[in-house]
Amino acid sequence: MSGQAGLGRASVLLASGTMVSRVLGFVKTAVLAAAIGQTASRAADSFALANQLPNNIYALIAGGLLSAVLVPQIVRAATHDDDGGQRFINKVVTLGTMLFAVVGLLGTLLAPVLVRIYAQQANSSGQGGYTSDSLALATAFAYWCLPQIFFYAMYSLLSEVLNARQVFGPFTWAPVINNVVAIAGLVVFMIAFGGAGENSLVDVWTPGRITLLAGTATLGVLAQAGFLLLFWRRAGLTYRPDFRWRGVGLGATGKAAGWLFGMVLVTQLAGLVQSRVASEGSGTGASNAVLANAWLLFMLPHGIVAVSIATAYFTRMSGHASRGDLRSVRVDLSQSLRTIGMFMVFATVAMCVVAYPFASFFESTFRGAGQMAQVIVGFMPGLVLFSVLFVVQRVFYALHDQRTPFFMQLVQSGIFVVGTLVASAVVPDDRIAVAIAVTTSIAGSAQTVVALVLVKRRLGGIDGRWVLRRYVQYAFFSLLSGVVGLLVVTGLGGFVADGFAHSSRIAGLATVVVAAAVMALVYFGLLALIRLPELDELLRPVLRRLAPLAGKLRRR
Repeated sequence: MSGQAGLGRASVLLASGTMVSRVLGFVKTAVLAAAIGQTASRAADSFALANQLPNNIYALIAGGLLSAVLVPQIVRAATHDDDGGQRFINKVVTLGTMLFAVVGLLGTLLAPVLVRIYAQQANSSGQGGYTSDSLALATAFAYWCLPQIFFYAMYSLLSEVLNARQVFGPFTWAPVINNVVAIAGLVVFMIAFGGAGENSLVDVWTPGRITLLAGTATLGVLAQAGFLLLFWRRAGLTYRPDFRWRGVGLGATGKAAGWLFGMVLVTQLAGLVQSRVASEGSGTGASNAVLANAWLLFMLPHGIVAVSIATAYFTRMSGHASRGDLRSVRVDLSQSLRTIGMFMVFATVAMCVVAYPFASFFESTFRGAGQMAQVIVGFMPGLVLFSVLFVVQRVFYALHDQRTPFFMQLVQSGIFVVGTLVASAVVPDDRIAVAIAVTTSIAGSAQTVVALVLVKRRLGGIDGRWVLRRYVQYAFFSLLSGVVGLLVVTGLGGFVADGFAHSSRIAGLATVVVAAAVMALVYFGLLALIRLPELDELLRPVLRRLAPLAGKLRRR
């Protein structure tokens, strides 16, 4: 019982850290938009490109190495070595620090090259991409941002060491520190240099502006990694550099590492195509900055609900798979898909309804909010199947099969690249971000269909009719709640320029909260009315915990 209680406390701690981090992430994004603009802001697109580069390079080089090689070795050493893995951890941290420092240094030195690779240059009239001044600004930002490669990698490495020692909280709460530092830097920036009206143009950017904006962004990532060091001794660790790297495991990564790296490589190549094509809209409409923030909104329901539920089921599925009990894996898959679908189908409809007022939280003009809202709506049709895919991938991982997810990713990336290039040829520059969002939905949906066919063959079935029946029910009740939500948003002026929803960022957020609450009340009320078993299963533990409290209140 004590072990379950400890796991429960750890889960609450992790979930609360994730929620706080996501809320602050939205605040940071909104403040950034207020500081340098978003839609049709060349400065915002330049910063978005530069600030994304360290994530891309880290995922391609350091991320694959950590996930495929070092992390499993750390966990094994922590649980089997006579010293709790202390010597091995010293070797890994020493090696990782040197390796990531070299990668970070090379990435920073190659800033001009990387910017040119990821950005499409405008034509002679300044249309269809980044102007020479925009590229120069993006390069200046990149020199400050690319050192984040090192800090992101160290954060991941130190997190895995602490997790192996059952110290879970710090790595979830560390991004909160990152967001706080970044928000503080943006506030100082706005006090010193003003808002988007003064900073959206490229030619106003001085070295002081560049240093303060990009430098504090990198300082936040540094603080995120450094925060973990405060918990080193609590985990029972004392670090001493160890350069004897024999036995670390770099020489035998295995097939799993190769397939995983292949997935990362394919994904990054597709991301490269997206970045270049999206840059065609820079200065004329939605571009890199809008796509990044719209994707953040798309990921909100998935990250809060789907990832949490799938992670819990993944643990059970892994246990069943290790015993060869495919029937139980199939049952878990069916249950998880039905539970996740209950939220994701509703989230798809609800996000489409509130897209305009939600976008006004990031945009200061109705035109800009409209352009961002269209990108959000372009992403949303893929949300349900995106979350389904997340679960199905974990079935293959539970079966120790990394090869199949690699080929599934090839399908997605292939369709996406072809669709994006076609869009680049036929879609106007100011609509290119919407085309990319729609293409993302199509490619991801195709990938999920392939994944479902493959996992059905592997498990001998997935209770497809039962799952589909539930999804039809979810869709019907979601549409009913969506109609009510549309009435609320319309009443609050969500679709007109002079409406309350677009009078300020706070008004836009308030409209989203009110409409979402009304839709949720209608949707879950209808599900409760028909006594949906999946809803009952979720509510039963909560009601069981609340029953003693209700009894005490009645006695008082």
